[in-house]
Amino acid sequence: MIEAMKNMNAKSFSMLAVMALVAVSVVAPESAMAGTGGTEFDTVWTTLTDWMEGTLGKIAAGAMILVGIIAGVARQSLMAFAVGIGGGVGLYNAPTIIDNVMTATLEHAPAATQAVITLSNGLGS
Repeated sequence: MIEAMKNMNAKSFSMLAVMALVAVSVVAPESAMAGTGGTEFDTVWTTLTDWMEGTLGKIAAGAMILVGIIAGVARQSLMAFAVGIGGGVGLYNAPTIIDNVMTATLEHAPAATQAVITLSNGLGS
C-alpha cells in the first residue's frame, strides 16, 4: 500500500482524497448538524437588531445620508449621495433581510418539483 502511494502523482492522490471524502459524507449523513442550535447567540442578534432598527440605527442611517449629501455637494456628484442613501437604507433593513434569507422555507417544493418533472419530459405522473 505504501509503495502504491509513493508511485501516485499529486493529482491522483488529490482525486483519491476527494473520492474518500465524498464516500464518508454519503455513509455518515447523520453527523451533519448545519443550522441546528446556536440559541446562545440569540441575545446578541436581538441586541444588534434593536440597535440597527432602533434609535441608534436611525441615527447611523441619518448620519450616512447626511455625509452622503455633504460628499455629493463637495464632489458635485449625486453618486456620493446615492451611496449614503443606500448605506442608510441597507443598514436599517439588514436585520429583516438576514432573517428572511436564513429562515426561508420551500413550502411549495413538492408541487414545484412535480411541475418541473412534467415540463422536462412531458410524462408527469
